[in-house]
Amino acid sequence: MAKTIHIIGAGLAGSEAAWQAANAGAQVILHEMRGVKGTPAHHTDGCAELVCSNSFRSDDAEHNAVGLIHQEMRTLNSIIMREGDKAAVPAGGALAVDRDIFSNGVTKALEKHPNVRIERGEITGLPPEEWENVIIATGPLTSENLANAIKDLTGEDELSFFDAIAPIVEKDTINFDIAWFQSRYDKAQGIGTDKDYINCPMTKEQYETFIHELLNAEYGLFKEWELPSGSKTLAEQEQDTPYFDGCMPIEIMASRGIETLRFGPMKPVGLINPHSGEEPYAVVQLRQDNELGTLYNMVGFQTKMKWGEQTRIFKSIPGLEDATFARLGGLHRNTFINSPKLLDTQLRLKQRPSIRFAGQITGCEGYIESAALGLIAGRLAAADALGENFETPPQTTAMGALIHHVTGGADAKHFQPMNVTFGLMPPLTKEEATIQYVTKSGKKKRTKLRGKDRKKAYTDRARRDLAEWLSSPTNDETKCA
Repeated sequence: MAKTIHIIGAGLAGSEAAWQAANAGAQVILHEMRGVKGTPAHHTDGCAELVCSNSFRSDDAEHNAVGLIHQEMRTLNSIIMREGDKAAVPAGGALAVDRDIFSNGVTKALEKHPNVRIERGEITGLPPEEWENVIIATGPLTSENLANAIKDLTGEDELSFFDAIAPIVEKDTINFDIAWFQSRYDKAQGIGTDKDYINCPMTKEQYETFIHELLNAEYGLFKEWELPSGSKTLAEQEQDTPYFDGCMPIEIMASRGIETLRFGPMKPVGLINPHSGEEPYAVVQLRQDNELGTLYNMVGFQTKMKWGEQTRIFKSIPGLEDATFARLGGLHRNTFINSPKLLDTQLRLKQRPSIRFAGQITGCEGYIESAALGLIAGRLAAADALGENFETPPQTTAMGALIHHVTGGADAKHFQPMNVTFGLMPPLTKEEATIQYVTKSGKKKRTKLRGKDRKKAYTDRARRDLAEWLSSPTNDETKCA
C-alpha cells in the first residue's frame, strides 16, 4: 500500500511538492497553519503567497541561470511557473506577477486536485513516527515550536538571516511631471515594453541629502521573536544580523559609502530623463506589482526604517512628494538548516530519512529556487511512496546544481543562503568553453567564449543534459503531467 505523503507548509516549495507528488499518482496531505495561525509577514491563508517582491527575476533562459531554472521547471510541469505565467505583469526581461492572481491560481489548482487534501493547523513538533513520508517546507518563517523540534533532533544551532520588504506605491499618486516610464537602455523583453519601469530622478544635491537622511533616520527595533541571540539595542542587532546580500536593506547599503546606492539600485545608466534630455545623477525605479498596473514596487528599497520615517524620507524623492504607500517596508526573520551537513543527496534528513526538507528552509534563496527544490522533493517523495525510482537532475542543469549545493556542494562550516548561479555548475570543458575559427592563413585555432556567449554555453549544455536525463524511463516527465 502506498504511503501517504505529508507536506508541511503550503508556500512555494510545499505547493510545488504537493502538485508534483499528486500528479505522479501519490496521495498528499498538505498541512498549512495559516487560516488557523498567522505569521508576522503573511497576510492571507492562500497557497504560495508572495510576502516580499512580486518578481521571479530574469526570464532569460539563454543567458541567465534564473531564467534557465524557469525553463527547466516549465518543462517539468511546474504549478508555480504555470500560474506565474498566467499572472504575469510587465517587468522588462523579468517575470513579475500579480501576487493575488498568482496565489489564487495555485490554491485553486491544489484544492481541485483529487490526490491532494489541504488540512489547516499548526504542526507543533516533529511529525509523528507513523508519518513515513514527510516533506518539511515551512520556509523562512518556520514556527518556533517546529524549529525547536528540528533543532533538538539535529543538535544544530538554529541559523537565521533577515529578509527585507520594499514599499509599494499607488501609481496614480506619482507625479509624472517629474517621473517617467522607461526600461533601462529602452530594452523590451518578454511580455514587457521599453517602458516597464517608473523612474524618479535625483540631482547630486538631492541624492546626497537623501543619503544623509537615510543614515540619520529612526529605525524600528526587531520584534522579540526576530532578535539575534544576545542583541538588545538596534546597533547591536545591526552588527549581529547576518543579512543576505540579495535582500540588503537600503540603509545598510548606504552605510557602506555614499556612492554605493548610485552604483546599485539607484544607478542612472541607460536612462535619459525626457523632461531634461539628460541622464540623472541617480534614479529611483519602481516596478509594476499587480496586473491592473495600479501598484508599483520601489526596486531595491527594502528597509527597517520606522513607518513614519519611511513616509517622510521617501516622499522627498522627486516624483513621490504626494505618493500614497499601499505597503511600507519591513524586515522579517528567515530560518534555515545547515543542509550540507544534515541532508543526504535525496533531500532526506540523515537522522530520520522519512523526513525530507524543501524550499528556503534548506538554505536556498529566492522564490524560484525554493519552488525548484519543492518540485524535486515532491517527485522523490512520490517515487518512495509508489515504490519507484527517481534520479535527481544532473549537476550541469540549474536544478541539479542547486540540489548539489544544498546537499553537500556548499561548505557546511560557512553555509549561507544561495541563489542559483552558473557558479554552482561544473566548469565548462575546454571544448565547451571555446570556439574554433580559421585564420587567414588557413590554420584552425580556438578562442575562449566570453560574456553572453559563455553564459549561453552553460545553458546549451544544461538543456542538452536535461533532455538526456528526461529520456530515462525513471524520470519521464509525462508521469507528472
